[in-house]
Amino acid sequence: MNELRVDSRFTESLESEGREVSGSRASPAAAFNPKDPQLFLQRDSGRNMERKRWECSALPNGWKREEVTRKSGLSAGKSDVYYFSPTGKKFRSKPQLVRYLGNSMDLSSFDFRTGKMLMSKLNKNRQRLRFDHGQSKGKPDLNTSLPVRQTASIFKQPVTKVTNHPSNKVKTDTQKAVEQPRQLFWEKKLSGLNTYDIAEELVKTMDLPKGVQGVGPGYTDKTLLSALASALHTSSAPITGQLSAAVEKNPGVWLNTTQPLCKAFMVTDEDIRKQEDLVYSVRKRLEEALMADMLAHIEEAATEAKSLKEESSDEEMESV
Repeated sequence: MNELRVDSRFTESLESEGREVSGSRASPAAAFNPKDPQLFLQRDSGRNMERKRWECSALPNGWKREEVTRKSGLSAGKSDVYYFSPTGKKFRSKPQLVRYLGNSMDLSSFDFRTGKMLMSKLNKNRQRLRFDHGQSKGKPDLNTSLPVRQTASIFKQPVTKVTNHPSNKVKTDTQKAVEQPRQLFWEKKLSGLNTYDIAEELVKTMDLPKGVQGVGPGYTDKTLLSALASALHTSSAPITGQLSAAVEKNPGVWLNTTQPLCKAFMVTDEDIRKQEDLVYSVRKRLEEALMADMLAHIEEAATEAKSLKEESSDEEMESV
């Protein structure tokens, strides 16, 4: 990349000789003006960019604004704006300037593109600051008279102020309602639902133990079975039933929504033994069914292999 730059020291020497500097050529026809922005011509693989840099009056002393204009390519005519600090640090956006100069000056009304302070934004900011300052002060209440009742009355009657708390602070309930309300007797929606297998035949429901009894209006054994199954799948808490005896008198008041609508029951050792025997018998039937299915697959595979062998032997005999 070839870059031709006009240095300030070089311009001062040429100014004394009364010559004008433009790019890398000097013409003695006109005098050099030191207030004009410095001009750069940068050539990079056929792309020409013109750079102009001058002092920025809106920023502190020593800050310079640089405008780079593209001369060729698809973005010809467009320009980019950069700012340089007195130490030579380059800033490409307004947020960078705000982070660097935020403590020393207010840049809310500074226009990064033009390098000037917008007076309209500056006036609005001043009015907002003045309004906020006036609001923060507040107005003193110098009226010492009692408040007047606002209800419709012929004679204005004073209002007596009653305060229960000496410190004049209203107590708030620190305990928040974390638990969401639940619908009562929602298990009744499960009544009348039946289960069908893959052959579209009705599946026989289970029989509940005698110790498990429903509670509440209009509850049947099928509804109670569905409620127990839902509680097992949707909650990790143990199922104990409705422990309060008052739930039978008024279920709408004393109902425990975390438990299904069944009376409190106790699981005995006999119940556990019966359940183990039932599980063992079901697993035995499942094992027999899987064994029969596996033997059927083996027999079917042997039959297919035998038929293929016979077909291949017949083809060999025909070819001979």
